[in-house]
Amino acid sequence: MTRRVTKAVFPVAGMGTRFLPATKSVPKEIMTLVDRPLIQYAIDEARAAGITEFIFVTARGKSALEDYFDLAPDLEAKLEASGKTELLDILQSTNMDSGAIAYIRQQKAMGLGHAVWCARRLIGDEPFAVILPDDVIAAETPCLQQMVDAYEGVGGCMVAAMEVPPEKASAYGVLDIEEDHGSLVRARGMVEKPAKGSAPSNLAVIGRYILSPSVMETLDEKKLGAGGEIQLTDAIAAEISAGRGVHGLRFRGQRFDCGSKSGFLQATVAFGLARPDLRDEFSRYLDDVYAMRKAAE
Repeated sequence: MTRRVTKAVFPVAGMGTRFLPATKSVPKEIMTLVDRPLIQYAIDEARAAGITEFIFVTARGKSALEDYFDLAPDLEAKLEASGKTELLDILQSTNMDSGAIAYIRQQKAMGLGHAVWCARRLIGDEPFAVILPDDVIAAETPCLQQMVDAYEGVGGCMVAAMEVPPEKASAYGVLDIEEDHGSLVRARGMVEKPAKGSAPSNLAVIGRYILSPSVMETLDEKKLGAGGEIQLTDAIAAEISAGRGVHGLRFRGQRFDCGSKSGFLQATVAFGLARPDLRDEFSRYLDDVYAMRKAAE
C-alpha cells in the first residue's frame, strides 16, 4: 500500500533574470497571470491533490513571497466595512494556516536537485511532491491530482510527461521508455537535456514530480550533472538503476512555460479567454488586433 502524499516542495529560489527589470524587486513567482500570482496557481493545484504541508525553497530577496501568504487584517477590515464580500472571500482564500508553510533558504544556486535536497529534513521518510510554479497547467482535473491517483496504483517515483517535437527534446529531461501503457509509461532511464538527435524518446518531463524519500539519499551525494549542477533527473534515474519503479504520466491538460516571456503571454491569453467575466470583451479585442494586423499586410 502506498503512503499518502501530503508534503510538497516548491523550488522558488531562482532570480527570474528572463523577466528583468520586473524581477529586480518582484519575485517571479508573484508575477500575476490575469489576477493571481503564479505561486497561487501552484498552491491551488497542490491543495486540490491533498497536500497539507508546503515547503518553499527560497533565496535572498523573496520576502514578498512570504508576505503574500500572510494575513492582511487591515485590508480585510476595509473590504468588510465596504461590504465587498466577494473580494474578501477571494482574499481570504489565499491565506494559509499557521504552520502549513515552511521556508528553507538555498544559499547557493546549484541546480534543481540541490534545491529539493535543501528540504530533506522536513521531508523525512515520506513520499513528497515537487511543483515548479513556472509550469502552469490548465486541466479539468489538476495535474498533480491526476498523478496522485495514478501513483496510488504503482508507488515509487512519478513524473509528469508530455510529447514534444523531437527537435526540442534537448531542452528537457527525457524518458527512456521500457513499457508504454498509454497514459502511464514505465521508464528504464532518464536523460537530462540530451544532445540533439540522441534523445531516447520525445516524452519530456515537466515540472511535476512525486518522489520517494530515497531520492534524497542520492541527492545527498551531491554529484554534479548537466551544466555542472546537481540534477534532480539524475537522482530519479538512480532510482531506476536501484531497481525501484519510475513512471511517467501523460497528463491531460495544457502546459504553459511561464518561465519564458512568450509562454507567459500565451498563458495570459488562454486564462483570460477561459474567464467568463473577461471572455467576451477580451475576445473582441483580440479579434480587432488580428483584423488590424491582416489589414496592414
